[in-house]
Amino acid sequence: MKGEYADSDLDTFGSNRDGKKGHEQVVIGLLCNAEGCPIGTEVFRGNTKDSTTALAQVRKLRDDYGLDQMIWVGDRGTITQANAALINSTEDLHSISALTHSEIVKLLDRKVLQAELFDDKNIVEVLDSEDPTKPYCLCRNPVTTQRECKTRRRRPDCIRVGLEKMAQSPRREKNEVIGARVGKLLARYKMGEFVTWSVTEKKLQWSFDEAATAAEQVFAGCYVIRADVPRELMAATELVLIYKSLSLVEQGFRDLKTVSFETRLIYQKTDDRIRSHIFICVMAYTLQWHLTQRLKPLFESDGQAKNRQWTIQNVLETLKGIRPERVKINNVEIETTTQPDWDQQHSLGLLKTTP
Repeated sequence: MKGEYADSDLDTFGSNRDGKKGHEQVVIGLLCNAEGCPIGTEVFRGNTKDSTTALAQVRKLRDDYGLDQMIWVGDRGTITQANAALINSTEDLHSISALTHSEIVKLLDRKVLQAELFDDKNIVEVLDSEDPTKPYCLCRNPVTTQRECKTRRRRPDCIRVGLEKMAQSPRREKNEVIGARVGKLLARYKMGEFVTWSVTEKKLQWSFDEAATAAEQVFAGCYVIRADVPRELMAATELVLIYKSLSLVEQGFRDLKTVSFETRLIYQKTDDRIRSHIFICVMAYTLQWHLTQRLKPLFESDGQAKNRQWTIQNVLETLKGIRPERVKINNVEIETTTQPDWDQQHSLGLLKTTP
């Protein structure tokens, strides 16, 4: 949000995932079908937790729209274990999500999961003896593994540099001040559980748990999908594919926020106008989604990387070349429309429309 919003109850400070500090914000909920087409949106206060938004949407689709059978797919922050239990308590309502890091650790401690079960190519299905009706699908993404390994190797190095700098500092600060600086550094890199430290007589001492750090590297790129969908409805490979379809919703958010529609920054000053602004943006994205579906043959036949010619934005710019004109011949003016070239005709044919 940009500016002052004295008449708004929606805008407030909250946890900003994009690191944009100093701005009040709102939280946008986007609901899509299995193909990624938006079917609903809602605006929440800027300090709303994701986990508190899901159940109201379940009730809305069930009660207001009469949908009896649904499979809800959400990320770890939206469909928590508590939310999943409430969704699954109703017959014909199911959920698919992923386990958090702490939930995976608990399963490892109970020997339900083992590191060697995660595979780059195959999906491994594991049952928990305490609840054998809900399978866990073990997956590992090799691309994510490389990225996370690089990040996890960098973080300990950054922490070592920071702690060494504090330990060698000539300033004689109070123990509480040094402890606060250490805590801030560990929280920044989320490595507190791997470092043992103490401050005695204004002197910092610390050590790394190298075994725990090495064990953490083993699970780079690994994730565990949790589902309560009956096996006769969906196999493990289908569960994983449906969970991965969340990337379609994430793409929708990227398009809404920055790529195509620039939802932010918001300059509207009242709640009704804020909601209207976001609703119009989502409607525009819905239109773009349908255009993209019809233009799939064009995109699929296009080149890759630097050889790629067509995007939805390029198509729209090309079609702008079709425009009405006034032509004057022998003092007679007529209105006409420019004739589409081959690219324009091809796009119009796929869109099933005429200029």
